[in-house]
Amino acid sequence: MFDHSHAPTKEPKDRPARDWIKVLAKYRDPSTSRSIFELAITLVPFVGLWALAWAALSVSAWLTVAISLANAAFLLRLFAIQHDLGHGAFLKQRDLSDWVGRGLGVLTMTPYDVWRRTHSMHHSASGNLGRRGIGDIHTKTVAEYNALSKLQKLKYRLYRNPLVLFGLGPLYLFFFQNRLPLGLTDKAKFWSSAMLTNLAILAALGVIYFFGGWAPIVLIFVPSTLLAATAGVWLFYVQHQFEDTYWESENGWDMHEAALHGSSHYVLPPVLNWISANIGIHHVHHLYSRIPFYRLPEVLRDHQELAMGNRMTIRQSLANARLHLWDEKSRQLMSFAQARALRA
Repeated sequence: MFDHSHAPTKEPKDRPARDWIKVLAKYRDPSTSRSIFELAITLVPFVGLWALAWAALSVSAWLTVAISLANAAFLLRLFAIQHDLGHGAFLKQRDLSDWVGRGLGVLTMTPYDVWRRTHSMHHSASGNLGRRGIGDIHTKTVAEYNALSKLQKLKYRLYRNPLVLFGLGPLYLFFFQNRLPLGLTDKAKFWSSAMLTNLAILAALGVIYFFGGWAPIVLIFVPSTLLAATAGVWLFYVQHQFEDTYWESENGWDMHEAALHGSSHYVLPPVLNWISANIGIHHVHHLYSRIPFYRLPEVLRDHQELAMGNRMTIRQSLANARLHLWDEKSRQLMSFAQARALRA
């Protein structure tokens, strides 16, 4: 499923994944001035487009929606910056990172401390068949699926349907699920993160309603948030859901191998790389999550074996939306139809 049309000088699989850690460590230090610049050129246009969309309400509702949809690009990038803050990869000061992240979490509808913890769990268990369920796209093995009842199979098929995953899924995740610290309800810290974020969101929406009524909420807030959420879910999906990804049982699982071979290198046009803050270079990110997003292209320039590894084009990624089950024998992600043929 990956693009191997250009032979790399050395494939990542030729070097043990763990050996990359020392190589990548030299890229980990963020530049404070560069980080502030990246935040500014994202946050200022986001606020500016919000104001422009609001002003456009007096001209045309359609123009307002169009501007808000364009602003989804900056909201997505703010989420990507929040992601780096959660990894401690954006600013050197941990406390400052956390408070900036909490502020951005109000804009992205994502409680920062809850998300940071669940995302850390994702990094520490990605590709581990024995530790699925938090911070990932739920994936069953062929054997698990075949053992389900008809009703359970129907529920799983509905969950994995693209209309649900990339339609209803982002709406549910960001507007409803993120309002509670699901999976972490036993800790007061995460309840505080979720509830304080919720209060801040309600306060912001209350101010918007006071000055503009429902129009800016319905025509600006909802479209930009929903489109950014959908793009974010899609990016997260293609980063780990592809034909020859990595899944292993608890006993045979290795975190570094999972990071290198279970994460894609999503090859995007420069403008989409900018909007997504280079998150397509996901195999490098999972190998060393402390590398700031703006240094990931530097890694690829210096190491061709990483630049050519796990490449996935946009066209190839679209085909991956039909893959739903992991076959432990062939070690491939496959479609329901392929699983039926395998069973037959």
